[in-house]
Amino acid sequence: MGHPLRVLWLVCLVVGLYLLGNFAYGMWTGVHEQQHLNQVWSGEIRARPPAPGPVDPTLKQPVSGVDFAIRVPKLGYYAAVKEGVGAGVLYSSPGHYPTTMWPGDPGMVGVAAHNVYWINFPQLTKGDEIDIETRYGNYRYRVTGTEVVNPDNRSVLMPDANGFHLTLTTCWPLWAGAFATQRYVIFTDQVWPVPIRPGYT
Repeated sequence: MGHPLRVLWLVCLVVGLYLLGNFAYGMWTGVHEQQHLNQVWSGEIRARPPAPGPVDPTLKQPVSGVDFAIRVPKLGYYAAVKEGVGAGVLYSSPGHYPTTMWPGDPGMVGVAAHNVYWINFPQLTKGDEIDIETRYGNYRYRVTGTEVVNPDNRSVLMPDANGFHLTLTTCWPLWAGAFATQRYVIFTDQVWPVPIRPGYT
């Protein structure tokens, strides 16, 4: 191997190791941050469970950046959801699309997940359960369908004044992580009646 090729090979090796190390560190940091957020959220809910009666509008805002939590029983997935869908948010937690509704309000709640952990959301099928846990009550949804779209396709997040819905978006294909070129979208309808209070089954 000639000297220039050897140098090029070494440079590529160093850059590749750096990128892999940076990605692994980012994933570790993201997992740690998500676990911390989940603990903070769980402690907050235990300390102040939702009270019956009319919903206090002041509870529909972020507290320490966290809006609510999402649970997907079929996948064993639970995560606190932060406000916003920027890269800084999605690397450590799912994010609530700020232009969409809050759980319990008529219309559509939008939640994005960067899915750097390759959670197998495509395992969800029609009728599967997704729960949202808020400071003012818990809401249950059932999957109605899925779709793969391009990242610039925001029609899946268009407001819908008819009914109560939750739309989840994540990277596609799953194995691509941060290099995904499309989005996997899960559509759900809220189960009636609402809200479902803590202790529900």
